[in-house]
Amino acid sequence: MIRTRFENLDLPMLGFGAMRLPMLSDGSAVDEKQAEEMVHYAMAHGVNYFDTAHPYHNGTSEGILGRALRQYPRESYYLADKYPGHQIASSYDPAYTFEEQLQRCGVEYFDFYLLHNVCELSMPAYTDPRWRMVDYFAEQKKLGRIRHLGFSTHAGLECLEEFLSKYGEHMEFCQIQLNYLDWTLQDAKAKVELLRRYHMPIWVMEPVRGGKLASLSEENMEKLNALRPGVKPAEWAFRWLQGIEGVQVILSGMSNMNQMMENIATFETHQPLNAEEEAAVFAVAESMKDSVPCTACRYCTKGCPMGLDIPMLLSIANEIRFAHSGNTGMRIEALPDDKKPSACIGCGACTQICPQKIDVPEVLHALDDALAKVPSWREISRQREEAAKKLRGL
Repeated sequence: MIRTRFENLDLPMLGFGAMRLPMLSDGSAVDEKQAEEMVHYAMAHGVNYFDTAHPYHNGTSEGILGRALRQYPRESYYLADKYPGHQIASSYDPAYTFEEQLQRCGVEYFDFYLLHNVCELSMPAYTDPRWRMVDYFAEQKKLGRIRHLGFSTHAGLECLEEFLSKYGEHMEFCQIQLNYLDWTLQDAKAKVELLRRYHMPIWVMEPVRGGKLASLSEENMEKLNALRPGVKPAEWAFRWLQGIEGVQVILSGMSNMNQMMENIATFETHQPLNAEEEAAVFAVAESMKDSVPCTACRYCTKGCPMGLDIPMLLSIANEIRFAHSGNTGMRIEALPDDKKPSACIGCGACTQICPQKIDVPEVLHALDDALAKVPSWREISRQREEAAKKLRGL
């Protein structure tokens, strides 16, 4: 198993993410027996970093992971959990949630603890002095109940830099969505460069983009097989990440034993892609996109009577064209109503000046329609809170 050094710790480069644990055949609940077997296999093969979060599997992931790990000496594994400040609520109680998480996991401390999904929509909660979130968790770190404090994020570059400028001194690592598709689709390259400027170690989530990079077209696989015959799609994604400076832990949400065995085999050796191979995976990424060809020149913003951040809205439109997730629309939800795509009046001034001749009003109208068809993050948060209350028997 490839190991990396973080401060004085020896970490496995591959971590076991507990967001996509194996399910029973009817899909009603996690298959806890299989999940426990996967934990045992991971521990036996050097994967001793486990990542969970308060809302995963409707609040059951922490307990399932904790029960499986209870069979091992506490110092033999690293356990990471997260505070759900990204969930929209009328009030927050970091102390109550933290104590509940320790109890669920059956531990007295967390090796790694993260503010969950710092983003445009959650920044008001994380920075609100009423809740003292950062202060509270910094105190827990001083008490030894958190060994290392960090944060995960799906934020845009501007929001990420704002958070780092405010709280970077308290943060020891940052977990971002990083893969060879999002290198350009979500501007992950710029985020990596920003984190390097802050000397912030990088943890990776979504290394295979929710499985989309683990199942490529026959045409794309032919291109890759010409360079490394017989290598499976997921391994290509992991090998690309092995070459990214600053990456320390790569989390994989493994859902069955076969995935775990294949991923562990990949991380037995360090074989990052060479320049030709990297160019090949970037070509694969481009072939997967149905993109609006915006270059972010920002000519369109100067003449927009509504003052819309058109390049930002178009970048989100590209993400939704590829695959909508609960995180996709959060940046738009955080905007005031007069800055959302629905505020476009269709005057066409943007299209007239666009060097790429993009029909911006049409794209923004389609984006607004797409967002209307999926639950808002506020609705997702409400549903998760209801599930959590049921779990607590409230």
